[in-house]
Order: sequence, then structure tokens, then C-alpha cells
Amino acid sequence: MSEVIHPDEILEQIEVGDLLPKVMRLKKDGMRLSQACAAYINEKFELSYSFADDTTYQYTTLRLVIDPDVEVPSITEVVPPAVFYENEMKELFGVKIKMISLDYNNKLYRIKVQNPLGPNGEGEQNNG
Repeated sequence: MSEVIHPDEILEQIEVGDLLPKVMRLKKDGMRLSQACAAYINEKFELSYSFADDTTYQYTTLRLVIDPDVEVPSITEVVPPAVFYENEMKELFGVKIKMISLDYNNKLYRIKVQNPLGPNGEGEQNNG
């Protein structure tokens, strides 16, 4: 019978300026990006970046809680697979993510409204 491992799940709320250094540290420690997501709650964005260690099953989530007008640096130069997560955050929620390595410029999804899950709730008409 295999040993069952019960690692701690770490949730660390960080500031925008700490995102890239923390992501670089987790990558250096051998952790991989497992998921990234956004939510719009109480007039703020909550951005969560979760990293997994496949040998210890340790799971660490970095969380940013920011105002809608705050710019967030892209992590795609450090973690290339984040490109789809970040484009989704930008397009569906309106998160201001700067310098995404492959920016789809709000064309990742074929949606009729811009930022449908963002601050204005119903989004703005996208005529493009």
C-alpha cells in the first residue's frame, strides 16, 4: 500500500510588486503552474496563481487582491503556459496585465461583450 501524503496547502496573499520574484522562486524550487484564475468580488479583482510540486504534492497559491485600475506584470516570460490564463483574465474580467508574451488582444474568445465578468457586470459592446 502506498503512503498517503497530506501536504500543507499554502495560500499567500501578496502585493503586485512581489508577484514576479515569488513566481521565479517557486519555479526555481521545481514547482509548476497548475492554474491561474480571476474573480471580481467586492469591487476588487482576486487573482490566484497556484503552483504544484509533483514530488511532494505541495500546493502553493499566490493571491493578489487589487483595484480594477491596477496593472499587473505578466508572468509569461517566467512561466510560458500562463499565456492562456492571463489572456483569459484580461479578456473576460478586464484585468490590466502588461507585457503578456503572446497577447491575443481580446480575441481569445468569440464573445459579443467585452469583459463580461468584470466590474460592469454585463460588459461593454465589442464592435470588433
